[in-house]
Amino acid sequence: MASRRVSSLVSRSLPLLSRGGKQSYLGRGIYRYSTATAALEEPIKPPVSIQYDKLLINGQFVDAASGKTFPTLDPRTGEVIAHVAEGDAEDINRAVAAARKAFDEGPWPKMTAYERQKIMLRFADLVEKHNDEIAALETWDSGKPYEQCANIEIPMFVRLFRYYAGWTDKIHGFTIPGDGPHHVQTLHEPIGVVGQIIPWNFPLVMYGWKVGPALACGNTVVLKTAEQTPLSALLVSKLFHEAGLPDGVLNIVPGFGPTAGGALCRHMDVDKLAFTGSTETGKIVLELSAKSNLKPVTLELGGKSPFIVCEDADVDKAVELAHFALFFNQGQCCCAGSRTFVHEKVYDEFLEKAKARALKRIVGDPFKSGIEQGPQIKYIRSGQESGATLETGGDRIGTKGYYVQPTVFSDVQDDMLIAKDEIFGPVQTVLKFKELDDVIRRANNSQYGLAAGVFTQNLDTANTLSRALKVGTVWINCFDTFDATIPFGGYKMSGIGREKGEYSLKNYLQVKAVVTALKNPAWL
Repeated sequence: MASRRVSSLVSRSLPLLSRGGKQSYLGRGIYRYSTATAALEEPIKPPVSIQYDKLLINGQFVDAASGKTFPTLDPRTGEVIAHVAEGDAEDINRAVAAARKAFDEGPWPKMTAYERQKIMLRFADLVEKHNDEIAALETWDSGKPYEQCANIEIPMFVRLFRYYAGWTDKIHGFTIPGDGPHHVQTLHEPIGVVGQIIPWNFPLVMYGWKVGPALACGNTVVLKTAEQTPLSALLVSKLFHEAGLPDGVLNIVPGFGPTAGGALCRHMDVDKLAFTGSTETGKIVLELSAKSNLKPVTLELGGKSPFIVCEDADVDKAVELAHFALFFNQGQCCCAGSRTFVHEKVYDEFLEKAKARALKRIVGDPFKSGIEQGPQIKYIRSGQESGATLETGGDRIGTKGYYVQPTVFSDVQDDMLIAKDEIFGPVQTVLKFKELDDVIRRANNSQYGLAAGVFTQNLDTANTLSRALKVGTVWINCFDTFDATIPFGGYKMSGIGREKGEYSLKNYLQVKAVVTALKNPAWL
């Protein structure tokens, strides 16, 4: 397909027109994308049923106080999967009260660390046992490929809880020498009732990032799920209680941001907030905390991550890694490498191969084996820009569900909207650079600072870029490596604090200094 100039980017909220070309059929529900639209066949029936669609408060599944429900949709079709209890302020009050009682009077913070560890390990074992069922539910509700859920995300979730279970008996304070006759020690204490709000793009992984460290430290939790993807959190939380988690320690409230989310953020009996989502919403979370009881807030927010391909790069490998960095999870990833900076010496070769790779991307029913890209879960932001060249994509696929063609733009300039704003979809923007100092300046010229990718064979270049880029994570010759031990978070408007690894424990602990006078000490 010849390149063409465009003035807007596709949005799931608007009807999309066919622009010609072909789309090769690979089997039931699978399309190797080229340039046209086509209706996908009847979607595969998910091998799982809906068991839990109510709020989980104080160890019991209950209806919302209002009796209201909301639909969660299958993004393959737009049809309703289930009607889920819609939490509101009264339900948040009930959940916080249960969490407060469990923290102040219940066994969880008073248990030995070893006992908490055993419950968390039993939970991880149960999730592993139910891997396929949980993966199917996650795929049905979110549209991400089943193979991604079953082989990557659920095992990652299990690893996270085993990792944090291992931390339970390694959280401790210090003995500190003072300047006088005093015994000085610090205590690392659980912070109390933690409010957590997770996004729709990685429902279970974000559950793990937040619930894991909070419970390992001895806190209790009220978790608000995203209204688009509430189902998997309810299922795994049921398994957590089967593992022996005491009632009230973990409460799950599906609902909407302005109602349930707002009530959680402003609640005077919540001691800590953790939020993952957009920068715009993160500002509201921070504001509500400040206007209530000034509870500390951890924020993991938006990004517009640069992926820098240097002149010495193996172009074929760089194309594949840049493709993964952007298109993984349908491009619905806060740290997606959505600004692909390519050195001018390899730009033309890279662009042609990047376009060819996008054309080969397999889009279709996420339950089908071999699928690389399922449907989008949420609207792609419209990117009004001028002058960029649409190399391929830009259209909806079919008439049912929310499938979008993998899209590549070239001739992108730094001041274009698609180079500045999060699109949160399968849209790769390719920019040209000449000098290292120039690409450092341009990469850093963003309100975001979440992550970056560097592709080079030169160690000096890698070291220069890793220190110069103002981001929380730099991946060198790799991307989206999310080991449980590696901290993740952003600079600037990409957030506050770090998740995962030892660093995340600090989010959920208070430090108390205890100073005791010594009488006639033998030594100091």
